[in-house]
Amino acid sequence: MTTPNLPSGKDKTVRVRAMFDAIAPRYDLVNRFISLGLDQHWRQRTVRALALAPGSLVLDLACGTGALGAIARRHGYRVVGADMSEGMLASRVEPFPAVQADAASLPFTTCAFDGVLCAYALRNFTDLEASFAEAARVVRPGGRISILEVATPPNPLVRAGHRVWFRHVVPTIGAALSDPGAYRYLPDSVAYLPEDPGLRVMLREAGFAAVGRQLLQGGLSQLLTATRAGAPTGR
Repeated sequence: MTTPNLPSGKDKTVRVRAMFDAIAPRYDLVNRFISLGLDQHWRQRTVRALALAPGSLVLDLACGTGALGAIARRHGYRVVGADMSEGMLASRVEPFPAVQADAASLPFTTCAFDGVLCAYALRNFTDLEASFAEAARVVRPGGRISILEVATPPNPLVRAGHRVWFRHVVPTIGAALSDPGAYRYLPDSVAYLPEDPGLRVMLREAGFAAVGRQLLQGGLSQLLTATRAGAPTGR
């Protein structure tokens, strides 16, 4: 997928990795400000939506500082993380196992996990279709995936307020607390996401079934869930 005025291909991979390396030390702090603290509540919902038995092995995909994985551990899951940014991995809030890896080429065996969690990362993947295919490969049949991502509110008034906040307030907060360029890019990166039902179609094509989508807080974020169908192929 290519998007005007935004990087694509290998250029996107290099630039996104460098950006997250730079903003890692204050990433969680900025998140709390720009979401008004709602991100933690949404992460809790994302973990609960995984709906697996305690002790299940879960991949925190694009784990970043490990905020989502930490919540998953408190819910009784065993967690392994993967992220392409060395800086983000070095800033993890809890020392669960993690590897540096691209979501489109994961260093795990087929059916290695009972579930996959992912928060606010889809628009930063260089190859979204390949990343979904890899997620499907590493999850056992009957396993679950739960994804938290930004959304566009359907209500016109809420959408207008969200646009002002996301495109003007967020970059201002980011510039004050962290890296100005990164927090100009992040609102623009929403353009990488296909409109609904695009993400649900991609998940089904990757091998997931019972794909569901919930809008959170009027559409400020979205929660996608699905179950791995059939038997995956690959290494």
